[in-house]
Amino acid sequence: MIPGVSRVLLLLPSGTYKAPDFLDAARRLDVDVVVASETEQTLADAMGDRALVVDLSDPSGSARTITALAARLPLDAVLAVDDQGLLIAALAARELGLPANDPEAVRRTRDKAAMRAALDAAPVRPPVDAGGPPPLLQPAFRVVAQDGDVVAAAEEVGWPVVVKPVSLSASRGVIRADDPAGVARAVARVRAILDGDGHPGEEPLLIEQYVPGDEVAVEALLRGGGLEVLAIFDKPDPLTGPYFEETIYVTPSRLPAGIQEAIGRSVAAAAAAIGLSEGPVHAELRIDPEGRPWTLELAARTIGGLCARTLRFAAGVTLEELVLRHALGLPVDPRRERPAAGVMMLPIPRAGRLVAVHGQEEARAVDHITALEISIPPGGRVRPLPEGDRYLGFLFARASTPAEVEDALRTAHAHLDIEIEPT
Repeated sequence: MIPGVSRVLLLLPSGTYKAPDFLDAARRLDVDVVVASETEQTLADAMGDRALVVDLSDPSGSARTITALAARLPLDAVLAVDDQGLLIAALAARELGLPANDPEAVRRTRDKAAMRAALDAAPVRPPVDAGGPPPLLQPAFRVVAQDGDVVAAAEEVGWPVVVKPVSLSASRGVIRADDPAGVARAVARVRAILDGDGHPGEEPLLIEQYVPGDEVAVEALLRGGGLEVLAIFDKPDPLTGPYFEETIYVTPSRLPAGIQEAIGRSVAAAAAAIGLSEGPVHAELRIDPEGRPWTLELAARTIGGLCARTLRFAAGVTLEELVLRHALGLPVDPRRERPAAGVMMLPIPRAGRLVAVHGQEEARAVDHITALEISIPPGGRVRPLPEGDRYLGFLFARASTPAEVEDALRTAHAHLDIEIEPT
């Protein structure tokens, strides 16, 4: 490493969308990079010989591998870009004395039941009309063991309910059920998904209260325990179930300023209850008909997929560069650029094998569309939610107003004709 140049280790799982954007951000910062991944091919593609093979299923062992490397190749930061590496990064950073989240707090974000329990134990806050911050609201829930009575749990929570695996992300295996027969079907389907992924059969499930209302996503940055909201994304498509496939994200939010402030306070309270203190936060919340935010999910990472490409900050800085700057102790300017921006995660209409995506040039030609990325190659297998774990691709737009962004995304998507052959 050149004297005075920082070095960061990036944990890049082979399936991540984010590797190119984080590596580009490191190059812009002139940071020396070591990549850790579970496959040699990913490492060769990303970094050649500046690479480290780790076992993502063994956080403690992988953290020891990183700290052994740091003994001969000092590291200024260890950063995970996706869920699979978060605990490894926290354990390694703690051993190296680097600013990072408490590993136990990170564990709670990776286990939905543990996260719910932490939020449930948070102190009760005064109501809004009492002049204090809003209460930390989350859905009522029950954790159900493999042989537990899911119908009884659902009746205690109150219909309708949402069935969730405790260990998956990106809405995989999340299913709404409105009655006893529906919850039994949902549980069987979630169990099949977990079994297909090799999860232990005794893994519990969550049965949660369904909260009606609009949904938002929040990008934020924790610095020394203080949370700064970077962006609030509206999700203009209704997410009422039975599955919860996300499509359009648009920022800045069109919600009233008071509700946006309450969202920020809720995310800060949730992060504190979980025990997070440093780095990026991605949160999902529901805004009920009374305008109150309910915490659905919170992760100690940036937004998934390629969605971070919607965000630019002062001087054109990307979200990845902002996160790297924070991890390395460099100055951070979190002011977002003024134009509205949005992304559409292209839904997969049915299972099968992708033949082609027609109409791409027409979609790219729509006013305010800035990019279209198809992330599954022709011939690739495609599966919609709740079983699927990838989107077909990502469509991006920038304009003067959120309404123009949303309209551009919908217009461009209408040009796409997705050809899928059954398998």
